[in-house]
Amino acid sequence: MFQQIIISRTFTARLVVATAVAGALALASAVQAGECPADKVKANVRDKVDAKAVGVTDVTLGSIDLEKQPANIKGRELRFRKLTIEPGGIVPWHSHDDRPALIFVAQGEIVEYASNCAEPIVHKAGDLRPEVFGTSHWWKNLGTQTVILYVGDVRKDPADHNM
Repeated sequence: MFQQIIISRTFTARLVVATAVAGALALASAVQAGECPADKVKANVRDKVDAKAVGVTDVTLGSIDLEKQPANIKGRELRFRKLTIEPGGIVPWHSHDDRPALIFVAQGEIVEYASNCAEPIVHKAGDLRPEVFGTSHWWKNLGTQTVILYVGDVRKDPADHNM
């Protein structure tokens, strides 16, 4: 009986590890989804589009003044937001040269038109999109479902209301 308990615990531990590895691999493949194909990456391949925000709700869920934290990054704020983009909605052109961000697609499918990609990039629920220096872009919901994005970014200017 004691041997059965040890075997059962060993099996359970292996099952937990296998599940964690499978989950990590699934997450890794989701993170890789929605990227610009390597042969389509080109600097400044797309001109700025002067479209206004349409059908977008941008709600700041929380923020942290990074100067007041041990990191002591003067004049920077870490904020976390929820963007809801209705069908046909547009997130207007903006730059991430001074505002790195991570975008998580929680619901729906949305198309990104990036300055450094020669073709549109489709992002689906579960995708994570890093936005860093050299990225300027706009997004459009071409589908029939509302898109929900969660955005974590480091903002310099609290008056900067770019999406």
